[in-house]
Amino acid sequence: MQTIKAQSVTLIGAPLEEGSGRQGASMGPKALRIAGVGRVLAELGHDVDDAGDLRVFPAEDLPDHANAHNLKVVGAFTRAIEAGVYEIAASGRFPLILGGDHSLSMGSVSAMARHAAAIGRPLFVLWLDAHSDFNSTQTSPSGNIHGMPVSFVCGYAKLDGILPADRPFVDPKKVFQVGIRSVDAHERDEIAEHGVNVFDMRAIDEMGVAAIMKQILSEIKEANGLLHVSLDVDFLDPDIAPGVGTTVPGGATLREAHLVMEMLSDSGLVSSLDIVELNPFLDDRGKSARILVELTASLFGRRIFDRPTRAA
Repeated sequence: MQTIKAQSVTLIGAPLEEGSGRQGASMGPKALRIAGVGRVLAELGHDVDDAGDLRVFPAEDLPDHANAHNLKVVGAFTRAIEAGVYEIAASGRFPLILGGDHSLSMGSVSAMARHAAAIGRPLFVLWLDAHSDFNSTQTSPSGNIHGMPVSFVCGYAKLDGILPADRPFVDPKKVFQVGIRSVDAHERDEIAEHGVNVFDMRAIDEMGVAAIMKQILSEIKEANGLLHVSLDVDFLDPDIAPGVGTTVPGGATLREAHLVMEMLSDSGLVSSLDIVELNPFLDDRGKSARILVELTASLFGRRIFDRPTRAA
């Protein structure tokens, strides 16, 4: 029986919904706590510290932007998340960010890029999502910032002034997107131009998720990289996890998602995790929150034969 390597994990809540264009995602951190994310990790033998939720005031130094809605609030959260996650990672602990919409990754990934640069290792990003989130203020059809975080952390979404212009960026060729099935036309061009690695649902159907993950993890291991994982609820099929405001049919199955997490756990490469876009208002009696906690448990060492049986 495999022994789980204990880790020191810090939970940090990011009750951010202003990047998504609808209300509800700010309740995500509380729902994940109620579903037992901290308790489950502690039961697996990990040292868990809950740092609580970040609270911010709008960043009045940032301008209003017609095609970047709620920039002052999203910018303030980005700064707070970046500072908090960097401090956690630099202290040797594992940052687990409870969201909150996907714009929070502007802060978490930027923090991990700064941490990776400080210790002289490359940062890779695994983006488990239905969407590529590579829009910018020039290409976004909605102006909702949760569609821009990958472009932002790679240095292409020009949301100037949120973070220092000379900060470390992520090489787009070190971004792996898995489960993609909804991409805007301009995004598709930008992704191809900058070399983002995209494994859409057809790739999963044709290759299988195990082969895809082996390829990704092999490249990261060879480069001695750190890996940030960003898990969007809509990576999963909405029939499995309905608690999200951006549903796209045809997503990953529960077993595919667990296999991804189990392989990540086996690799020992993951250094940080986002759980994003959970909207409890749209969920079915906490179903999505519970599934996300189960997936998190898989990432932290729980295996198939360890799973509890729940009453129907």
